[in-house]
Amino acid sequence: MPDHTAIEKDTATPELPFTLDMPGKAADFLRAAALEPAERAVLDQGVTVRRGQGYTLRASAVPAVHR
Repeated sequence: MPDHTAIEKDTATPELPFTLDMPGKAADFLRAAALEPAERAVLDQGVTVRRGQGYTLRASAVPAVHR
């Protein structure tokens, strides 16, 4: 009901976190790269999921960190 919604101008919409599954080789490459502290924290807090011979890193963060 668009006529009944309260819209406040100049209000920032919060960025909701989402989960990204990345291959283990990509995660290893990123760990060796120069990253921002927020990006490094996301990699450190990621969960390792074993997949056959390799693994997947499941990381959750806001879109600005994932870029």
